[in-house]
Amino acid sequence: MLKTFFRTYRRGIRRLQARSKGIYSYGDEQILIARYIKDLKIESRLCVDIAASDGRTMSNTYFLFQQGWGGLAVEYDAHQFARLAQAYRSFPKVNLAKCKVTPPNVVSLLQANQVPANFGFLNLDIDGYDYFVLEQILKEFRPALICVEVNEKIPPPVKFTVKWDPDYCWKENHFYGQSLSQLCSLCPVFGYSLIELYYNNAFLAPSETKAFPVLTPEAAYQKGYLNQPDRKERFPWNADMEPLLNLPPEEAVAFINRFFSDRKGQFICSV
Repeated sequence: MLKTFFRTYRRGIRRLQARSKGIYSYGDEQILIARYIKDLKIESRLCVDIAASDGRTMSNTYFLFQQGWGGLAVEYDAHQFARLAQAYRSFPKVNLAKCKVTPPNVVSLLQANQVPANFGFLNLDIDGYDYFVLEQILKEFRPALICVEVNEKIPPPVKFTVKWDPDYCWKENHFYGQSLSQLCSLCPVFGYSLIELYYNNAFLAPSETKAFPVLTPEAAYQKGYLNQPDRKERFPWNADMEPLLNLPPEEAVAFINRFFSDRKGQFICSV
C-alpha cells in the first residue's frame, strides 16, 4: 500500500511540475503533437477533443487552444464538464458539448459544430468503443493528425475491441477500448498510417503525407510500450495482464477470452 501511495504521489508531483512548465498532457504527448503538427505542416488550426475531461488535466489539446486554435471539446460527465466550461471561458473559438459520444451520433455532432471535413487534429479517448466511433468519423472527416488511446496491455497481432453498446460504461478496469492491431485495421480502409505508439497513445497520419516511416503494429508496440523501461511504473495496474505479453497469438486470444469471460458477447477478439 505504501509503495502504491508513494508511486501515485510522485506521479502527481511530476504532473504539477510539468504543468508549471506549460505541459498538460500525462506524459510527453503534448511535445510529440507539437512536433508532428510542425513536421506535417498542418495548416488547419482546428482540433476536436472527444472525452476532454476537465479540459486541462492530462489534456493533449489544451496547449493548442492556448495558442488560439479553435475546435470542439466534448465531455459527458457533468462534474468534469462544469470544470471544462470554467477553464475554457477565455477560448471563444472552442465549442463545448456535453454529451455521450456514440457511433450513431458522432458525425452529426461534429457537423453541428461546423467542424470541416479536413481539420487539423483529432484526440479520441472514451475508454470504450473507440474503434467504432473512429470508424464513423473517418467515413466523413480526414484529420491531418490523430491521437487515439489503445488498450496497451493487449499486444499485436491480437485484434481486440469492446463492442458498441449504448449501455456500456467503463468500470475503471481492463475492459475497455481497442488493441493496437485492431486500430490499425482501419488504416488501409481509410488511407492512414501508424507513425508512433507512445505507451497507450497511437498516432496516425494520412498515408499520402509520407513525412514519417510507416510502422507495423508489432514494431510500434515493441518500441512504444513493451521496451519502455518505465512502463511497469507507469502502468502498475497491468501486472495481472503481464503473462499475455509472452504468449503465442492463439494462446493470447484464449487468455483474453478467459480473462473477460464475464463479458462474453461484449467484445471481439481474434488474430
